[in-house]
Amino acid sequence: MYFHLKFCYMTFHDDPIENNSRRNFLIRGTLASLGLMMTGSKVWSAPAFFAGKPNSKFFGVQVGVITYSYRSMPATVQQLLTYITESGVSAIELMGDAVEAYAGKPVNPAPIDRRNGEPSEEQKKQQAYYEKQVADWRANVSMEKFAAIRKMYNKAGVSIYAFKPDALGARNTDAEIVYALKAAKALGAHCVTTELPKDPAQSARLGRLGAEHQVYIGYHAHTQATDTAWDTALSQSPYNSMNLDCGHYIAAGGNNTPQSLLALIQAKHDRITSMHIKDRKTKANGGDNLPWGSGDTPIKEILTLLKEKKYPIPATIELEYDIPAGSDAVKETRKCMEYARKALGA
Repeated sequence: MYFHLKFCYMTFHDDPIENNSRRNFLIRGTLASLGLMMTGSKVWSAPAFFAGKPNSKFFGVQVGVITYSYRSMPATVQQLLTYITESGVSAIELMGDAVEAYAGKPVNPAPIDRRNGEPSEEQKKQQAYYEKQVADWRANVSMEKFAAIRKMYNKAGVSIYAFKPDALGARNTDAEIVYALKAAKALGAHCVTTELPKDPAQSARLGRLGAEHQVYIGYHAHTQATDTAWDTALSQSPYNSMNLDCGHYIAAGGNNTPQSLLALIQAKHDRITSMHIKDRKTKANGGDNLPWGSGDTPIKEILTLLKEKKYPIPATIELEYDIPAGSDAVKETRKCMEYARKALGA
């Protein structure tokens, strides 16, 4: 038996953005006025420069982005907000690192770099001590800073529908998991996302805590994705759900095809809290991540299905292909967003 998910998207406020771009805001307002005097009402047809708050919801389909897409750029919560709005995106899946740094998470004085080989026993002890510090911080931290991030982002026209902190694994305490769920609520998110566990006991644990706190757990899969990969987790709790990565599903090959992907979305639409969209080749074609429109992921068909069936599932841009010379993550995310907009006929 499948349980229907309820999605609650927040409305945006009309207050001006109060951040470090105030000077740019004033300059843009002056230039807009000059442009209006010189060219009449035609100035308002220029979408990006004069537009105000972003809007990436087209015909009912919310196109979003996971902030992992900006990993190649400096990433405080304020910087991320600038990247998101410059990409033209109005809703997001928010990774945990910048959020927790803003909220005061302890800094690791000696992070382990496994590229340098197996850590020493002393390094392992230091890491264990740091993890205990973080667990204690998470168990006691106020939600004030998380609520402040929500307010900051909403004011700029950006809602947060999913939160992905590194606090939902088998090594994390129940208190850390509860922290992640409370933080998601404070941020305005209806779900947290994490990797699909190999151990059913972990998805049962997460599903139980998700139900207690009424926050969905969206499980993400890579190329282990099949049509039945999520079945155990979904059967354990109505709050266990799917964070379906359409690109990874296609790259897995085997029985995974564009047709089976679309059928899976239709069959499990009421258990999918969000999707990751990327363009990958099939396994037989090399599995590469490519600019949108160059791979085998049926992106247009996926978006059209969401539009026609009115499924309230955010379609999340996840930028994983190599950024070409002369470009950056913001420009490439904007290209993906524009591809989605055109695919939806907007």
